[in-house]
Amino acid sequence: MSPIHRVEGAAVAASAATLFILGGFSWWWLPVLFLVFDLSFIGYAVSNRAGAYGYNLVHNYAAPAILIAVYSLLHVIGIPLWPLAFIAGYWFFHVGADRAMGYGPRPPR
Repeated sequence: MSPIHRVEGAAVAASAATLFILGGFSWWWLPVLFLVFDLSFIGYAVSNRAGAYGYNLVHNYAAPAILIAVYSLLHVIGIPLWPLAFIAGYWFFHVGADRAMGYGPRPPR
């Protein structure tokens, strides 16, 4: 992974952690739940292709962005489902931290 992508990941992780905490969630959830999204590695027990597909499906910014958009729309109409914000914030943090450490999308080989 290139240095610019690692810096971008660190920036996303730091921003997500800041917004997570400012959103009223406790900081300690971030390290406690850090490996939850890494359960997507279970696909590698089936095959490299399934493992790469599962990892790439979970380790991207699109899914938490959609989740936070749904949360925002619901919040605007008066339905504040805070678990959506919690999951999206944590998810952004996890993917950003992984990218900062040099982990990126997996090739299906």
